Amino acid sequence: MPFCTRCGHQASEVDVYCANCGARQAAPAAPEDAPPRPTAPPPPLHDPLAGLSPRTAAILCYVPAIGWIAAVIVLAARRFKDDRMIRFHAFQGLYLFAAWLIVDWVIGPIARATPGHYFPIDMILHALILGVSIFMMIKASHDEAYVLPIIGELAQRSVIEQ
Repeated sequence: MPFCTRCGHQASEVDVYCANCGARQAAPAAPEDAPPRPTAPPPPLHDPLAGLSPRTAAILCYVPAIGWIAAVIVLAARRFKDDRMIRFHAFQGLYLFAAWLIVDWVIGPIARATPGHYFPIDMILHALILGVSIFMMIKASHDEAYVLPIIGELAQRSVIEQ
């Protein structure tokens, strides 16, 4: 009859924990002629992008204000590592978001600080970028790689360099 390895209290052979002190007990030694105990295979790694189609990933890269998150995830994912079209959309979505930030952080404050500021250039540029984002979401839903001026060319270069 075995005893607890911590407190010495008598334990049965099937006890996993000591009834007296709660310490985990050593596994009983298997007889030499016993077959090896089967071990469970490790659980499969869950791919969070498994259900995401390439078309949906491309569309998500152009969602205004939060598309940059999808673009970064797409660029970091192994699943889309060799898909040049999706990577193009991700880069172009990132550059479109960067243009939004430039308007928001640079052009807007300069326009508002200008004396006699009556023309809302920052609001017009934001509306233009929003329209381009919607246009690009439509193009991506049709599996078309429409290259925007300047931003699209940068995206093409970024895909080639990767």
